[in-house]
Amino acid sequence: MHKGWLLAAAWLWGAGGGVGVAAQDAGAPAHKCECGAHPPGPPRDREVTPYAGEPADLSPYAKFAAPYDLNYTHPNIYSGAGRDLPEPKELTEVRIGFFGPIEHNPDSVFGLRMLHGAQLAVDEANALGGYGGKPFRLMLHNDYDNWQAKAVYGDDRPTDPAIWGSASDEVVKMVYDDQDWAIFGSISSESTHIALRVALRAEIPIVNSASTDPTIPETYIPWYFTDLQDDRVQSLTLARRVFTELGLKRVAILRVNNRYGRFGVIKLRDAARRMGHPIVIEQKYLPGDTDFSHQLKVIQDSRADAIVLWADEGEAANILKEMQAAGMKQRVFGAYRTLGPGLLAQAGPAAEGFEAVFPYDPTRNDPRWVHFNRRFEERFKEKPEQFASLAYDAMNALLDSICRAGLNRARIHDALADTEQYDGVTGHMVFDPNQKNVAPMYLGTVHDGTITYRVARMEKLAVSGDESPRSQSRDPSASSGQALGHPDGEPYARVGDDGVAYAGPHLADVPPGPVHVVVFGPQAMTIAQWAETQAALSGIPSAEPWDLVAVDSDQNWGAASTQLVHALFDEHALAIIALDRNAAHLAEQLALKALVPVIAVSGDRSLTATNVPWIFRMPAEATPTSALRLLRAAERQSGANPERLRDVLASGTALDGFAFLPTGEPQVP
Repeated sequence: MHKGWLLAAAWLWGAGGGVGVAAQDAGAPAHKCECGAHPPGPPRDREVTPYAGEPADLSPYAKFAAPYDLNYTHPNIYSGAGRDLPEPKELTEVRIGFFGPIEHNPDSVFGLRMLHGAQLAVDEANALGGYGGKPFRLMLHNDYDNWQAKAVYGDDRPTDPAIWGSASDEVVKMVYDDQDWAIFGSISSESTHIALRVALRAEIPIVNSASTDPTIPETYIPWYFTDLQDDRVQSLTLARRVFTELGLKRVAILRVNNRYGRFGVIKLRDAARRMGHPIVIEQKYLPGDTDFSHQLKVIQDSRADAIVLWADEGEAANILKEMQAAGMKQRVFGAYRTLGPGLLAQAGPAAEGFEAVFPYDPTRNDPRWVHFNRRFEERFKEKPEQFASLAYDAMNALLDSICRAGLNRARIHDALADTEQYDGVTGHMVFDPNQKNVAPMYLGTVHDGTITYRVARMEKLAVSGDESPRSQSRDPSASSGQALGHPDGEPYARVGDDGVAYAGPHLADVPPGPVHVVVFGPQAMTIAQWAETQAALSGIPSAEPWDLVAVDSDQNWGAASTQLVHALFDEHALAIIALDRNAAHLAEQLALKALVPVIAVSGDRSLTATNVPWIFRMPAEATPTSALRLLRAAERQSGANPERLRDVLASGTALDGFAFLPTGEPQVP
C-alpha cells in the first residue's frame, strides 16, 4: 500500500475526525465507556440446536438417521491465561486494526464503504470521550488480492510473490507492530481465514461484517465474531422460497468463479438435493466479465425454470438485461450482494420481479436507522449500503466490548462471546455459540423500480395463496408474505410424508410352483423352523404353497447378501421379511433393485423416509410369525405378483388385524 495514501487516510479518517456535532445527534448511540470497570467472565457454556437454525428437512441425512453427535452447538470457550495480563498504563490511544480491500483490489469500493461505516462508529465514540479520554484509532491495512487484481490492472498488474503471504504479513503487523487490541475485517474469506490463524496464535479478536463463508466460524477458533448471516443461512432461506413456497423444480445457478461464488452456492446445492430437486446446471463466469450470453444460452437449453445468481449488483444487472434481450422468462433470485440501488439504476425494467435475500430491512422507519442514514450521508455524501451499515454495527459491538472488558484481548473476546443478542441500527441480531449472527434474513423483491422487503425464514410455513408452483414468469405480486403452494392449498410436494408409488413397468407374476419368501435376520434359519412359523405357513389358504428361504444375518454380510441376491433373482422370491433394523436396511436396498416388498420388523422410522415404495415397517415388538401371517393375508388379495402385493400393503387395508399408511409406516388405531 502507498505510504502517502495511508498518511492521507489516517489524517482524513483518524481520531477526532470532526464529527462532534454528528455524535451529539439524538439518534447517535449513547456510548458511555466503562473502561473495564465490570469485565465479563468467560461466556457461559450454552447449547443452541439445531446448528444455525437449520430446519430438519434441510439437514444432512435427517430422513435416514439421527446423528450421535452435533458440531457447533456449544461454544469453544477460550481457556488460556490471557485474562491475567494487566492493562497497560502508558497508552495515548486505543488501536484497532482495519483489514480490508482499500486499494489495488476490485472489491475496493466495498472495502471503502466498510471503512466508512467502521470509522463513523469510531468517531462517534471518540466524540463521547473514547476510552477514558483516550481516542480509539483505526490502523489501516490493505487487503491485496493477487488473483483478482488482474481484472483491474491487466497482465502487468502489481504482484506479490508470496500471494497469500500478503494477508498474513498485514495481520502480523497489526498484532505485533501496531499493538492493536482487535482486528476488523476482511471481505475476502481467503484473507479472513489467514487472519484467523494468526489470531489463534496471537490471541486477538477478529470482528467481521462482510464475509459470508460459513467455514470461517466452523474452524472452531474462538476469536471470531460476525454480524452478517453466512452463506448457510442465505442458501437455506433461498431454497425455502424457491422450492417450497414457489414450487419451482428445475433451478440453475449462475455464479462468479471465485471463492465468494464457489463457497456461496455449496449449501444451496445441498439444500436443493435434500428437497428432491437437485440443481440442473451450474454456470460460472470470471470476475470482470460483462458478457454472459454463453452461460445464459446453456441455462436456457437446460430447461431451467429459475436461476439463482451469486454475483454483485453490476453483474446481476447485466445478466438481467441480457435475459430480457434474449426473451428469457425464468424467475431470478440472488445472494445479498446482488441487491441494492446499483441494481435498480443499471438494470432498469429488466430487474422487475427479481428477488434476493438481504441481512436487514433498509426501508424501515426505525429512528436509529433513519438518524444513522442521515449522519452517514452528511459525512460521506452517499447513502449507507450493506457493507457500510453492517460495519457500523459490528464496530459498535466491538467498541462496546472493549469498554466493558478493558484493554485485555482475552476479556474483549469474552465480552464479544457474551453477546447473545444485539440491537444495532440494522435491526435485532441473534448470535449462536460460534459468535455469528443467525437472525432471519429478509427477502427483497423488485417491483416498479423499488425494492420491498419482508422477513423470509428458513422454516416451513403454512401453505396458502393461489400461485401455481409451475409458474415460470417473474411475477412481482409473488412478493407477499404468504407461503405459496399448489392451487388447491396443498404443497407441491412433501418428500417422505405422503408415501411414494411404484411408477415403473408392470411386473409379472412369480413363476408357477412354490412361492419363495425370504426371512432375513438374526437366527433366521431357527425362526423358519419354529412350529408357530410352520403353522402360519399352513394356516391361511393360498393358491400355491409357500417356501421360506432363511438367510442368517449373523454370518459374513458378503455371504448373506450373495444368498439374498440368489433368492431374489434366481428363485424369484415374492417378498422379504427383515427381522431387525440392520437386516431391513440391506433388504430395502436389494428390494429397490429386485422390485419386491419388504416387511421390516424394526423401530427405525428412517426406513420409510427414503422414498423407496417397497418398504413397510411393523413395530419392533411384532413377531416374525405375525409378519408372515400379514404377508399371506395380503397375497390372498394380490396373488403371487410383487407389484400387486405392494399395492395391497400400501392401500391401508387391514390385514390380519394390521394396516399400513401409504408411507409404509404402521397405522395407529
